[in-house]
Amino acid sequence: MAFVEPVTLRDRGVRLEPLALAHEDGLRAAAADGQLWKLRITSVPEPQDTRAYIEAALKMREDGNRFAFAVVEDATDKVLGSTSYHDIVPAVKRVEIGWTWYRHSVQRTHVNTTAKLLMMGHAFDTLGCHVVGWRTDNYNFASQRAIERLGAKKDGVLRGHALRRDGTIRDTVMYSMRAGEWPEAKAQLLYLLERHAQ
Repeated sequence: MAFVEPVTLRDRGVRLEPLALAHEDGLRAAAADGQLWKLRITSVPEPQDTRAYIEAALKMREDGNRFAFAVVEDATDKVLGSTSYHDIVPAVKRVEIGWTWYRHSVQRTHVNTTAKLLMMGHAFDTLGCHVVGWRTDNYNFASQRAIERLGAKKDGVLRGHALRRDGTIRDTVMYSMRAGEWPEAKAQLLYLLERHAQ
């Protein structure tokens, strides 16, 4: 039995469902909204690589180290992007949240906050995680702000940690949240979402 079992999570018009080959066209369209694959600091697939991107995610799910979701607009079934649990370590009840990207037209809306609230809630309240982590490129300042807005704490920077898509070597900024910090973070995220809805 896998630590992260297939599940569909939904709230505030946003649905997270297990990523599947059936999402290929929707994911390709989401990436095209803003030509997101041109950003050197993200993992968004180029249009012709969308199927391979999904196949790689499914292989990682099979191996137990990544569980990818399609992020979908509940009312229309429009694919908005993708996000994943990854670096799953059942022995210490730790997951990281990442491989996250959204079509340009829904960035800076309630979508990311809602998706993260769903994933953090599932990780802490259902899976019983002790720690949830995040990592991002040292030049992805928007991602760093978004992670900090969730209430995560900066753990540090791993220098010379990974290759970017353009072949340069990146430093990786690491963040985490412990289970004891989740109730306050949850209250703050719900507050932010309520304010957004007004």
